[in-house]
Amino acid sequence: MGRADNTGRDAPSTGAPEKTVVDQPPPEPDYPRYRVEPGSGTVLAGVDPGQTEHYRKKKEVLKELEAQRRRIGDLQERLYAENEQGLLVVLQAMDTGGKDGTIKHVFGGINPQGCRVSSFKAPNPEEANHDFLWRYHKSAPARGRIGIFNRSHYEDVLVVRVKGLVEESVWRERYGLINEFERNLSRSGITVLKFFLHISRDEQKRRLESRLADPDKRWKFSKNDIKERAFWDDYQAAFEDAINECSTGHAPWYVVPANKKWYRNLVVARTIADTLEAMDPRFPPAEQGLENVTIPD
Repeated sequence: MGRADNTGRDAPSTGAPEKTVVDQPPPEPDYPRYRVEPGSGTVLAGVDPGQTEHYRKKKEVLKELEAQRRRIGDLQERLYAENEQGLLVVLQAMDTGGKDGTIKHVFGGINPQGCRVSSFKAPNPEEANHDFLWRYHKSAPARGRIGIFNRSHYEDVLVVRVKGLVEESVWRERYGLINEFERNLSRSGITVLKFFLHISRDEQKRRLESRLADPDKRWKFSKNDIKERAFWDDYQAAFEDAINECSTGHAPWYVVPANKKWYRNLVVARTIADTLEAMDPRFPPAEQGLENVTIPD
């Protein structure tokens, strides 16, 4: 189950991995509750960014987080050796939402040889001269690899909308183009997994104040963060529409409560580990006749 085929057909769905890899659903943590089902009309204001299920303290999740990280590392080794399918992890959030921290704490045990992080800022002149998906497609993972997008193709229906950089008719059409892009990746053996790290406005203020107060973190702070914060409601509306328009069975969105960083990390790690297990990567068979080989002195 879960193995990709490279014939141009959709790979078997990994959109609900718990259905095939969890003996007694729901899993812990219960990440399926955060998956946005197609057509569900998820409202971000209805998702509590501070919820942590039954977990109460960071120390409660440390062993489980490490276990999930080991699973990711082991499965990534198989994925790399098999070289038949890949995984793209998309991370989006409001400023200070924790994209960098998630990468650090979830992927810390990954072999760098089989993983690449791509970050996207305003397009440079060369990128701007191509269609909006060009630079993202260039950075999509190859088979055998895990790719992480720290910000992503969704910026082209988020910031361009909020700042009025393109007409509404342009960014609205992009939802369909994004879905086609992700479908194409899926049909090529690349599973797409997307996380919106959901923090509250009050939590963002606390994190910005913490950066400003700490000399070792002040380099992360920009006066532009204050300007961007003024667009909070507009960005929430843009994220909500993008998530609802583009959460599909082959490329689901998860709205992950992220006020508590330790809970965020655990949810993301377990979701990725279960998704990789549902993909079922396997070591390739060894060369025949190796049982008769002896290593010369």
